[in-house]
Amino acid sequence: MSELFDAVDALVASRAVLPPPADRKRLRTAHGLTIDEVAGALKVRRATVSGWESGKTEPRPPERDAYARLLNKLAELYPADTTAAPVQDTAAPATFTAPSAPAEARPLSTVRAPAAADTTAPENTQAAAPAPAAAPAAAPRPARTTRTSSTSRRPGARKADPAGTPAGTDPRFENGPLAVVDVEDGKVLAYCTGGLVLDVPAKSIPALVDWTLREAKLGQPKLAGPGKDADPLIVLTEAALERYGLPVTLTEEERHAGRIPEGHKVIKQLARAEWKLTKRGFGPWARIYRPATGSERACVQLCIPSWNALDTRHWGEAGQLPPAELARVLGVYASRVMTPRGSTAVTGLELMTALHPPTRASEPDATGKRHSEHNPGSLGKDPVDPAPCEAPDGHPVLKDLPRFHVRGPGEKLFEEAYDWARPMTDAECTLRNLVGIDVNMAFAAGANGLNVGLGAPTHVTDPVFDPKLPGSWLVDLSHVDLSRVKAGKEWVELDGSLLPSPFTPKGERPEGPAWYATPTVAYAAELGYEVRPIEAWVRYENGRYLDGWYNRLRDAYLATMADLGVDADLAPADFLAAMDGYKDRDPELAIVVSAIKATVKGGLGKLRERPRGEGWRPGEPWRALSRPTWRPDIRAAVISRTRINLHRKIVKHAAFTGQYPVAILSDCVVYATNGESPLDFLPYRDGKPLPGGFKLGVNPGLVKHEGTQTVLWGEGVRERFDAPELNLARYIKDGTVTDIDSGE
Repeated sequence: MSELFDAVDALVASRAVLPPPADRKRLRTAHGLTIDEVAGALKVRRATVSGWESGKTEPRPPERDAYARLLNKLAELYPADTTAAPVQDTAAPATFTAPSAPAEARPLSTVRAPAAADTTAPENTQAAAPAPAAAPAAAPRPARTTRTSSTSRRPGARKADPAGTPAGTDPRFENGPLAVVDVEDGKVLAYCTGGLVLDVPAKSIPALVDWTLREAKLGQPKLAGPGKDADPLIVLTEAALERYGLPVTLTEEERHAGRIPEGHKVIKQLARAEWKLTKRGFGPWARIYRPATGSERACVQLCIPSWNALDTRHWGEAGQLPPAELARVLGVYASRVMTPRGSTAVTGLELMTALHPPTRASEPDATGKRHSEHNPGSLGKDPVDPAPCEAPDGHPVLKDLPRFHVRGPGEKLFEEAYDWARPMTDAECTLRNLVGIDVNMAFAAGANGLNVGLGAPTHVTDPVFDPKLPGSWLVDLSHVDLSRVKAGKEWVELDGSLLPSPFTPKGERPEGPAWYATPTVAYAAELGYEVRPIEAWVRYENGRYLDGWYNRLRDAYLATMADLGVDADLAPADFLAAMDGYKDRDPELAIVVSAIKATVKGGLGKLRERPRGEGWRPGEPWRALSRPTWRPDIRAAVISRTRINLHRKIVKHAAFTGQYPVAILSDCVVYATNGESPLDFLPYRDGKPLPGGFKLGVNPGLVKHEGTQTVLWGEGVRERFDAPELNLARYIKDGTVTDIDSGE
């Protein structure tokens, strides 16, 4: 009988009544408790408690019963009508009314009822994740054939309003931004975010598109006032591809073409149903649409992982996840960045446009009619030609150059990330280790607050340099001597031979006039040297176009890292401990982090996209040039500022410590030191970092530990390849060197 009682007690505990999420936080803070204290008492992660307080997740036994006990005790002390002081012991205990469950009568008759033992993938990984200090190895993944049986919103979903719509969501998109369509036991199912699964009645791709737009209630609200709502995203698994008559994988010819043939039966079905495809055809990221009528859009984005839509370099194993888990990964990315529109690079570029739409509605004219007009702060709807120095080789503005002419620094703007290394000094060779530090989201940080051109460039001869004016400047910076520079307001003496030049990617000192972006020239002046440009291409129409883009990607990155147990307010030692093995705490969220980083770099790279075959010949335009977001000058400015930001920190560090880097690759810097941790050589006083120097932390622009190898390892690698200046920053992470340094 006691076993039966225990079972009943466990059943009661599994449904222990909890106050609403907002009240949970109120009660904790009223008693002066921190999230860490609550997490420690309940033996869960800090991020888990944060999830309970935000309503993103719900606790499960045995933590749920203990958490409910804590909140009930606090409610006795701090009733809802006051949090100023605890009530007397004689006060009646506070009671809670359980939050109302999501309405069963949802507008879609295709919503399936929840199973009795519903445990969704999102809930499992978030609620059961261990504390950072004791994170075990990742649990084995379910096989591809494993399918989650949960069929309704997970217990942690937000409280529904009377209409059955989660509070705070757009009722048009109440089922989230996307769905992963799969086939299970002969039934077509759509796995949405939040654990919701819908039955799909569609028997063909045209019918699936119709169902998505008419019944599925998928999509995402616009990110900016004059923008457009995001189209729903449908992800097709291999089983769904077979069901709808599409190939599971592409042939080699189709992979090179990036699409299936125009004569494929599914494309014919779409044509008969009067659906259209974009110019890129039916490929891994197909867009199916009908021309817009007024403000009404009819467009569905498809994603096909088995056609390599989710590049493993950026999305890891996402394409191999079961449907519910894949819906979670893509759903988190969509909610924090935007619904994917293609590769991470394409999405990064689309995010810029979504935040700064090219046009807006005008004020009503005399007849009360509104018209489309330029949206201030955007790049507009028409592309602009770059300055000749900003154009890559083969661009139409350079068509009059001799055929095999090679442009030098005086003709071509060349702002790229660092790839620099030097031989170690005798003193450095006596040290034990090489420690690499890496700048978090370096290029995103470089974009933050950066003034960039919005319109076409204007040519100016014999200009006066203006550090606030975006543009490209022809100027001689060869006179800048790194042995004596200004660091802040004071002149400092340095060993210039141990420092890379801030003006070239290879760290070589310039030999004469060359083209530079505004941040590079401004830094030369900051170091205390006069700059006299010979000519310039400047952009008088300018603004901080990338600020919103940076803010959204920063917030997405920080929120996801916090979910993984790496918070922005950790002390340096705690931060390093939290970063150790953070990906293993929730491998799916680790995929999201990787995708966010790739969105930054890829989006900036797209600003200078080169031709991709298509029979292109030098001097002819290529497809990317038709975009207003083809802006190599903006890319150059971001890279310039990122490189300068890094050099500034290196100079500050050298001036204060006498330590110099031995290798730099993009945003990774390697120092020789006796210790094994960044804390062994980064200067901290009373827990505070050197002002203007390197600082450990998760925020963009701060640094993390990239890796540690021995000095003997470094010298051995260089001897093996007979390359004294082999860039060790490329291999510092795990020490693996598979081939000679190619610079790629």
